[in-house]
Amino acid sequence: MGYLGSILAVTNREMRTLWKNPIYGFCMVVFPILVVVFFTSLMDAGVPEQLPIGVVDADNTSTTRTLVRRLDAFQSTAVVATYPTVAEARKAIQRNEIYGFLYYPKGTTEKLLAGRQPTVSYYYSMAAKMPGSMTMKDLKVIATLGTAAVGQATLRAKGATDQQVQTVLQPITVDLHMVANPWSNYNVYLSTVFVPGIIMLFIFLITAYSIGTELKFKRSKEWLATADGNILVAILGKFLPQTLIWLAIFFGYEYYIYGVLHLPYEGGAWSVIRLGLLAVLSSQGFGIFVFGLMPSLRMSMSVCSLWAVLSLSMAGSAFPIMAMDGPLQSLSWLFPLRHYFMIYQITVFNGFPLLEAWFHFAALAAFLLLPWLVIGKIKNAMLNYVYIP
Repeated sequence: MGYLGSILAVTNREMRTLWKNPIYGFCMVVFPILVVVFFTSLMDAGVPEQLPIGVVDADNTSTTRTLVRRLDAFQSTAVVATYPTVAEARKAIQRNEIYGFLYYPKGTTEKLLAGRQPTVSYYYSMAAKMPGSMTMKDLKVIATLGTAAVGQATLRAKGATDQQVQTVLQPITVDLHMVANPWSNYNVYLSTVFVPGIIMLFIFLITAYSIGTELKFKRSKEWLATADGNILVAILGKFLPQTLIWLAIFFGYEYYIYGVLHLPYEGGAWSVIRLGLLAVLSSQGFGIFVFGLMPSLRMSMSVCSLWAVLSLSMAGSAFPIMAMDGPLQSLSWLFPLRHYFMIYQITVFNGFPLLEAWFHFAALAAFLLLPWLVIGKIKNAMLNYVYIP
């Protein structure tokens, strides 16, 4: 039997295994689809709105009450409670009832009108990064509006025109544009990284699981015999149907977010397809490599799950890699999701040429080729190792 015939024989055997074992159906189809629907619908609104915040208004004047109403009118925040003391408001933050609060001490309006620079405090929780940042922004804006209101009234009393008032209060106008995302849609930043990261987690686990179960159920020698003793043919035949399924899932996810949800992709369709192909193949290569390093079902799946979970933090989408310690910056290069995110950011989201991300493409190609380092060890494990629960 030739190489092609052996590959097809192993592939037919693997397809029967995929059909009989429901774990494959759930982990390769059902759960990834649920993850895609969950994350994309979770942030369907794009930007969080009406985040609950509180107010401690010890001054309780018409000026501070007006500022509180303006704060409540902001789209991203909503004043849900007024507290008598700072201690009560702090306890509300600790109970996760509000994300922050604004404190006007007694005498704020009097000092404001007299030009004596009153101190206005705002407190916010960064336990959740996104709502904490948005709460801080609105509280900071409203804390500066009091001075602007007094300055506006004073200048108009002196006969200044609206244009002159605007020039004095805001001498520099900031024209802010978010690159490729003018809607400030957080779905663009989060669903495009978290969802691939979780799909890659499933690929890691299923790859290690599919090889490990050959040992567990004492089918390893049969698997090699079907491939005529050629471990390379055995690997190619086993993972060919899995690769096709994973590509269908990944391309389906990309079509959904770019074709249905219309998330921006400046690099065009080919950059998206190329990235999906690299993500699937590099993830499978990493899973095979981990099993080759430690030919144990339990240990290889544990390492794969740990590496995939750490990838979500080390990708750089939630916290910038450049702000991490030096050893962590170096460690980030060992995570496939990090290179996926950089390629997505450079070639898909911003539309820069492939040359700008060549090193990250090379890194994903290296993950794909890692099994060559352990393929002999995998064959030895299939022939000689005994499964230990």
